[in-house]
Amino acid sequence: MNTTSTNVPTITLNNGVTMPQLGFGVFQVSDEETTAAVATALETGYRSIDTAAIYGNEAGVGRALAESGIPREELFITTKLWLADLGREKTRAALLTSLEKLGLDYVDLYLIHWPGTDTDAYLESWQVLEELKAEGLTRAIGVSNFLPEQLERIVALGGTIPAVNQVELHPLLQNRETAAVNLAHGIATEAWSPLAQGAALTEPAVLAAAQAHGVTPAQVVIRWHLQSGNLVIPKSVTASRMASNFDVFGFELGAEEMTAIDVLERDGRTGPHPLTFNG
Repeated sequence: MNTTSTNVPTITLNNGVTMPQLGFGVFQVSDEETTAAVATALETGYRSIDTAAIYGNEAGVGRALAESGIPREELFITTKLWLADLGREKTRAALLTSLEKLGLDYVDLYLIHWPGTDTDAYLESWQVLEELKAEGLTRAIGVSNFLPEQLERIVALGGTIPAVNQVELHPLLQNRETAAVNLAHGIATEAWSPLAQGAALTEPAVLAAAQAHGVTPAQVVIRWHLQSGNLVIPKSVTASRMASNFDVFGFELGAEEMTAIDVLERDGRTGPHPLTFNG
C-alpha cells in the first residue's frame, strides 16, 4: 500500500491501476450544488470522486474538475452505467454521454451500477466494458451491488475480472459473504453508505473509540473501513465535515476497538437489496 502526497493510502487494483482508498461521493447532491461540493473536496485533498449517470450531477463534477487546475493524472474519477442502459446496444453510448458531461477523455473506473432482476443484460454490458477499457475510455472496470452469484457469472465469462465491487457496507451491514468472494477473486471492495446514513454513529463501541482517540464517531467508522481494507467514499456537502472525514490518518484503532465494531453486524441495510431492485 502506498501513500499519496495528500497522505491517502492507495490500493492497487487487480489490473495494476492504483486508486485512493478514501474518496468523495456525490449521491443525492444536485448538479448545481455538486460543483461547489467537489471543489471544496478537491481543496481539502480528496482526489477520488465517485459519481454516476443516474445522479444527474456528472456535469457538476466536470465543472469542478475543470476549474480546479489539478492535473488529470492526479485525479481518480468513477462513474456508473445505469440499469436503463444495460445491454450491448446502449452501454457504449452511455459512457460516451458520461464522458461528455464530465468533460473528460476517459474515466478511471466505470462500474455497472446494479445487475437488475429481470434480465441478463449485465453480462452483455460487461463485454462492452471490456472493449471500452481496451480503447482507453476507462482505465478500470467493475461492478456495483453485485451479489456472489452475479459476480461468479461475470467471472465465468472467462474475460476480465472486475477490479471493484461497490456495495452498501458499514458496521451494521458488513456484506461479509460478498466481501469474501471479492477477496477470493482479487476484487477490491468499495463501501457506499459507509456510515449507514448516520445510524452507525450512535453505537456505544463507536462512541467509546471516538472518546478514546479524541475524534468524531464518523472518523472512527471511516478509520474502521480503512483498516478493514475497504475503499470508502463518504459524502457530505458541509466543508467542515468533508475536512473531518478526510482527517483520519493521525490515529489508529486498536484490535479490541476493531473487534467491538466488527460485532455490530445486524443486516442493517439502509438501501435497496440487489435481488429486488430494478430501478
